[in-house]
Amino acid sequence: MRTDHDTDATTGRRKQPDQEMTTGQAAQAGLKHVADLTGNETVGIVSVEPSDQGWVIGVETVEERRVPSSTDVLALYTADIDLDGELLSYRRVRRYSRGHGDDGTTS
Repeated sequence: MRTDHDTDATTGRRKQPDQEMTTGQAAQAGLKHVADLTGNETVGIVSVEPSDQGWVIGVETVEERRVPSSTDVLALYTADIDLDGELLSYRRVRRYSRGHGDDGTTS
């Protein structure tokens, strides 16, 4: 976790970490945080985007197993993590049946 001493006193800007987290490391950190917090099986990482505070990671999980598996209920979560890989926030963005295609909307 970052503290106040991580800010440059002259510019007021946040100092860059000695070794920046790679996109892959950020994605894995987001995946782990979502899995740990929800207890859901993760399907995979669906997005990785840089943000002002670090990274926003999209993770797809299995919310409910059903028979047949094509009717499983999936969910899309986003995890906001800082440059050290620490979780800042997470939220479920949507739920949907595996058997239904993605229409590009979030509901």
